[in-house]
Amino acid sequence: MPFTLLLLGLAVFAQGTSEFMLSGLVPDIARDLGVSVPAAGALTSAFAAGMVVGAPLVAGLARRWPRRGALLAFLVVFLAVHVVGALTGSFAVLLAARVVGALANAGFLAVALVAAVGMVPSDAKGRATSTLLGGVTLACVAGVPAGALLGELWGWRAAFWAVALVSLPALVAVARSVPGGAAVSEPPALRGELRSLCDPRLLVTLLLGALVNGATFCTFTYLAPLVTEVTQLGSAWVPGVLALFGTGAFLGVTAAGRLADRRPLPVLVGGGLALGAGWCALALGAGHPALALALVFTQGALSFGVGSTLIARALYAAQGAPTLAGGFATAAFNVGAAVGPWAGGAVIGAGLGYRAPVWVSAGLVALAFAVAGVTARRREGASARETLRR
Repeated sequence: MPFTLLLLGLAVFAQGTSEFMLSGLVPDIARDLGVSVPAAGALTSAFAAGMVVGAPLVAGLARRWPRRGALLAFLVVFLAVHVVGALTGSFAVLLAARVVGALANAGFLAVALVAAVGMVPSDAKGRATSTLLGGVTLACVAGVPAGALLGELWGWRAAFWAVALVSLPALVAVARSVPGGAAVSEPPALRGELRSLCDPRLLVTLLLGALVNGATFCTFTYLAPLVTEVTQLGSAWVPGVLALFGTGAFLGVTAAGRLADRRPLPVLVGGGLALGAGWCALALGAGHPALALALVFTQGALSFGVGSTLIARALYAAQGAPTLAGGFATAAFNVGAAVGPWAGGAVIGAGLGYRAPVWVSAGLVALAFAVAGVTARRREGASARETLRR
């Protein structure tokens, strides 16, 4: 993989840390700003909603922007809103800062995904995607637990300051290493790209990605209270549990990167079945510490392995939209990241307890299989009718 791609992963690490770190900070934010735990969890949904809106919008606006200048601008805005978040005492301001930060993150990731797949051969998009998303999983391994630890020691604001500081070397790395020029030298017509994005196979892939990612975030956002209230581990365990999930995620996305280009179907079918079963097992066994910890690791690996493979398949299916594919893939997956925490907060708010989001995760994966099954049957029926016509 090109060294520049690894540097882009550094910036994605900082942004992934910001997106995921609230999993360990939700209770602290709720207490400090005087809101409920589900309301504080909505900060994750707000970030994801900003990604959903921002990714396709900014990808369209940045089609002809100089690659390096666009990435630097997004990083500067991202850094600035974390300073604002660290200083504010208002939940409304923090919520707005999360949305603006998400827009900047979405713009960066949309341009970076397009740039990444342009740096490798046409049959290596899965590896390029997994390398870039490795920054996200490393954020789960190191950044998120470190943020939780900082929150435990000095309060949640320390985690926001840390993200701002980590963004500084990412700025320098992008400025020195990413070449100028547009991500695509002569972008195709916008109308043609939008037509390519309406391909039914691509739309189904994006829907499946949204459902799987929704399942991941539904549980991950409320992992801290699950660990402390259901598993009955102390709050000091939270950073380690988040690191365990992140370690699984890193191994999962690394393994999937080696298989997504050559054998995607076994990853999606076998991994998806195991993922759904794992959420059920975690919901039932969350009260047993050893089992819960093992399942947290396993679910991290399966969630990101299946999710990154779906991103790779979406990029393959959207070859007619080289400048917009990354933005729409990012948007679809963040639909799940917005809906998941909202659904988890809703069932907690309804008094169903902290196991309830895990059951919702299992249901979302089951729905993904139902969608895939219905789509496959329709394709088989269409193929049979076409054969009869001949």
